[in-house]
Amino acid sequence: MIPKWGRAIICFVRIIAKRTLREFWESSSQYAEAKLPLEAWHAEALKATWRTPQDIKAQFRSASILKNNRVVFNIGGNKYRLVVAIDYTRQTIFVRFIGTHKQYDKIDAEVI
Repeated sequence: MIPKWGRAIICFVRIIAKRTLREFWESSSQYAEAKLPLEAWHAEALKATWRTPQDIKAQFRSASILKNNRVVFNIGGNKYRLVVAIDYTRQTIFVRFIGTHKQYDKIDAEVI
């Protein structure tokens, strides 16, 4: 038996929901090219341990940190925008929006 003080804490990030990303790239043939970069972002986010917005900026320099724990990621060579809300304490990422720059310009990323 491992004593309490000797146990490692393993944290896993939850992303809610990958389905939203998949539905985006499957919704139209024009978005099909977003599949690989979105899957790459998803894989990186699952492995991450982001405790602060600075942790995100260290990994994704082009990410934009917004109010209300929102982060905007540039996806696919800056062709798409992904907005997430992050609960740093629970290590949970909520996908709030994925779309083109034109679609992104029509939303308020801090409240979506």
